[in-house]
Amino acid sequence: MPVDAADVPEAIRSKLALVLDFDDLVPALRMARMLQPYFGVAKVGLELFSAAGPEAIASLNGLGYDVFIDLKLLDIPTTVNKAAKVLGSVGARYLTLHARGDATMLRAGVEGFREGAALAGLPEPFPLAVTVLTSDAGAPPHILPARVALAVETHCAGVVCAAADLREARQIAPRLIKVVPGIRPDGSDLNDQARSATPRHALDNGADLLVIGRPVTASDDPVAAIEAIVAEMS
Repeated sequence: MPVDAADVPEAIRSKLALVLDFDDLVPALRMARMLQPYFGVAKVGLELFSAAGPEAIASLNGLGYDVFIDLKLLDIPTTVNKAAKVLGSVGARYLTLHARGDATMLRAGVEGFREGAALAGLPEPFPLAVTVLTSDAGAPPHILPARVALAVETHCAGVVCAAADLREARQIAPRLIKVVPGIRPDGSDLNDQARSATPRHALDNGADLLVIGRPVTASDDPVAAIEAIVAEMS
């Protein structure tokens, strides 16, 4: 049975990140307002950040969301440090750094992100190491453990991984936040997510934050779609 917006507990909202893959801030905010009772986190990726930049962060913070900036930073350490510092200072709560980079780069991003938030008087943010994309079904088996171990070494707050990788990630880094994209309810289109999972499966395997986009935002009835997901989680 669907769950009414007024009945969604904070314990569930805090586990749900709304993917706002729009090329215009106006429809993104329209969707964010509609779904705010169900999601505690809003994810801004390359598309929306390219369109609206830091304004997207400020606008979503103003709606009460924690903002997840998914740029998968991968560059020389100085550049990553400075970019992460800016993003921390303007209110991003989560930031992805690609663990394909080395320890020096990841550490620079972690330190910059936390420094930016501290200078702005904001709560300590969560730098996340991206391990293996959910669209990548052919990554060699040694990649995941190496990148999770790198996240631990560089003091990331969490990792981004597929649900299928949760068990191994938990064994290597039990204290890190586990963020899982590619969430697809039973019967929904997989799109380009080669390694998807249902919300219940991801939670049962130790996910802390579920990243949900097209099954809700591309639905004819986004509210009904997220209500069904919340009912599955409850």
